Formats: sequence, structure tokens, C-alpha cells
Amino acid sequence: MKKGDGMNTNLSTFADLYQFTMMYGYYKTGKMDDEVAFDLFFRKNPFHNGYTIAAGLETVIQYIQNLSFTESDIEYLKSTELFHDECFFDYLKNLKFTGDFYAVPEGTIVFPNEPIIKVKTRLFEAQFIETALLTQIGHQSLITTKANRMVRVAKGKPILEFGARRAQGVESAVLGSRAAIIGGCSSTSNVKAGKDYDLMISGTHAHSWIMSFESELEAFQSYAEAFPDQLILLVDTYDTLKSGLPNAIKVFRETRKKYGELRKYGIRLDSGDLAYLSKKAREMLDEAGFQDAMIVASNDLDEYTIRELESQEAKIDAYGVGTKLITAFDQPALGCVYKLAAEKINDEWIPKIKRSENPEKITNPGLKKVVRFIDEKNGEALVDLIMLENEKVPDQPFEVFDPIHTWKRKKVQHCISIELLHPIFKKGELVYESPSIKEIVDSVKRNLNCFSKEHKRFSKPHVYHVDLSQNLWDMKMKLLDELD
Repeated sequence: MKKGDGMNTNLSTFADLYQFTMMYGYYKTGKMDDEVAFDLFFRKNPFHNGYTIAAGLETVIQYIQNLSFTESDIEYLKSTELFHDECFFDYLKNLKFTGDFYAVPEGTIVFPNEPIIKVKTRLFEAQFIETALLTQIGHQSLITTKANRMVRVAKGKPILEFGARRAQGVESAVLGSRAAIIGGCSSTSNVKAGKDYDLMISGTHAHSWIMSFESELEAFQSYAEAFPDQLILLVDTYDTLKSGLPNAIKVFRETRKKYGELRKYGIRLDSGDLAYLSKKAREMLDEAGFQDAMIVASNDLDEYTIRELESQEAKIDAYGVGTKLITAFDQPALGCVYKLAAEKINDEWIPKIKRSENPEKITNPGLKKVVRFIDEKNGEALVDLIMLENEKVPDQPFEVFDPIHTWKRKKVQHCISIELLHPIFKKGELVYESPSIKEIVDSVKRNLNCFSKEHKRFSKPHVYHVDLSQNLWDMKMKLLDELD
């Protein structure tokens, strides 16, 4: 598959100011070269979903590879009059990522509190990349998960992403389209996203096309002349059943007579009672001999409306979704966090922990890995175990326990284990080849097949277990005791 260029804009100044003030502080106090480890994770699945789909790694890789401060960037930072040591700017001019970077591949099913990304590098670098990592992983994982919810309730019918005009900015629209395809959407209306990421694009015409002609019939006939093989007509500009459908049927007849059998054709409904109108439209199209004409529905759809339409047996063949998907309308942020997990002092990694009044906000300390255990007989994921990086995967059978409610326990046996975090950069060099979009989409499907129907339930899903190894839990408790 051909890969596009992606959105390779230099994002080196895309950071919160505190990234720069801390970097300057580290430089002034001689801590800039201290080796540290950070984890990126989230605390709660979005949309009341039972899981989240990781996305955004490819754009993170591009960001890290393109780190470089221009003279204009440096001059701007100087103009803030916050940084008074000229040598600091020399460090910025030569800044490159030099450490190790691990991440779950795009399309991986992930859960709260387990690291999606682990960074091991100089404090100067690790602190700087925080904002960009959180933005790109949080946004794209959110949209991918939202798209997947819509795909699941559509029962195999295509979901067409139409959201570019409603996105919060051009980059959000482009990367949101990419994320929507990863989540299972069949196409996007966003041509730039199609070009940059080699995505399937689709679209027809707007109401303004109809209104720009003397009559609806003339508008349909003119569109048929231009696109006889892609003839999807918007039929609700004036009156769907009394005008739009009869005129569309007339144009289908004319086009079939002129060009032979129609290849891809149908109507789009964009207002009104979509269930009722789709059923009436199906009757009229079938009676006219156009049983294979598509009925596409749009109009501010989300997964809840699509589920209702399906439950009412609406005669809809594909759904066009826009605002509610591209903006993640009911939860516009995933809430990813990026926390210091360890610091290397005198060649020894010292675990770090953040304490909170809320137990779920207490971080997991130390260098870690995430291991997923999958039943070797039925292929179903049983539990994810967050372990210390150098810890051996335990021999089976063994017992895991909930890190908050420790009396909740489960036995793990007859399982295969896989590590979720993969090396992406080693000593600053890229060692990972990004898969194609199609490969990522296939990965999502394979990953989801590893989880039970209860975990994938649309509402009130069964909570999937993410536990801590005994050694990590002991370390965490010890550090908390030392803080008292």
C-alpha cells in the first residue's frame, strides 16, 4: 500500500509553556541529562465503553523524527524574556530524541492505567515531548474508539465519515479521519486525509447542487450526466416522498436506458424520520425495479441513533456520520496523563510514585511492562498484568488480584502471554516499521476477537481485569508507606 506524507508540519514549539520552563530549570540546576522514565496512560475508558483502541503512534513517530528548532522558533522564545542563558538556546537548536521509546501498536485494545507509551531518556527530552504525545495519542485513540462503537451497532453496514467541516481545526479533521478508518469506518469525505494516509474517499453532492438548478429533476439529470457510475442522489431538498424519490427514480430509469445497468447508485436521506422514510423509499425503489439501489442515511447520527434505527429495522444500507464522530461529541477528551515513573541515580533505577487522595490517581512506580494472558483454548483474553520491566512472567497456574480491591482474585492457567509494549526507538534510532492502515484495521478486528461479548457490551460492559504483579504491588505499598 502506498503511504502518504502525513501531516509532517514541524511541531517543535507545540508544547505547554511549563515544558520550556521546566527544561530551562533542569538546565540551570544541572539535571537536564538525568535519565528518567515516563509512562503515558489514561484512567477511564471513554463513552462508558469497555475498552479503548490505541491510535496515533504513527504521527507520534513523525513528530519525534522531525524535532528541530528553527531560527524563528529560537527568536520567539528569546522574545518571551523568560530564558536568560544563551547556552540554553544552543541546547534547543541541537535537540533530538536520543533515548528508548516503547508503545503499544496502533489498533491494540487497551485499558485504564496500563502504559500505552513508555519513554526512557534524558529528563530534558522526556519532559519536552509530553504535550505532543498526550494530544496525538489522546485525540486519535478517542476518535478510533468512538468510530468502533458506531461500526459495531451498524451490524456490518458501512459507516461513512463525513466530519471534516465540523472538526475543531484542519489537523483534527485529517487525523480524525485517519482514526475513524482505524476504528472501522469504510471511507472518509476528507480528500486531504485520503491523500495523506491513502484512505478510501467517498461523497456525492449537497443541497446547494439541487437548489442551483431550475428544478430538482434537472439537478438530478445533470448529476447523472457527470457521474453515471456513482449516482447517489440527495432526495430531501424539497419533499422526500412526493418530489425527491419520484425524480430520482425517473433519473435512474433514464440513466439505465442510456448507459445500461447502473453500477453504484441510490439515494441519501438527510432529514426527517429516517426509519419511516427509509422504509417508504425502499418500497418505492423496489416497486420501480431498483432493488439494488442503496439508501444512505445521514443527519447528526451517533451510535445511539444508529442502534435505534437498526432496532426499528430501518431500510438503510449505509450511514454517514459527521459531528458526533469527528468531535467525539459526548466526551471530547480521553484524559491521558504522562507521569514520571523512575529516575536513574548512580546507575540504579529509583522508582517514583505520585500519591493522591483518590486511590485511582495513585501512579504505578518503576520501570514496567504490560503482559496480556490469552486462553490457549478459546483465544479469549483473561487478564492484563502490569509487571516490573525485568520481572519474569510467572509460571502457570498463578493468581492475580485487583490492585484496589485486593480480595478479588483470579487464577491464570493454560494461557499464552504477549507483551503489549513494543520498542519503537532505541537510543534515538527508529527500530519500528509502521504498518499500513489496512494492517491496523485488521489488527483491530483480531484484537477485538480476543475479548468476550460481555467486555464488548454496548452499555454497562463487564470490567476487564488489569492487575499488578505481586512485586510491583509490594513496591507501590512500600513507597506509599515511606511517604507517611
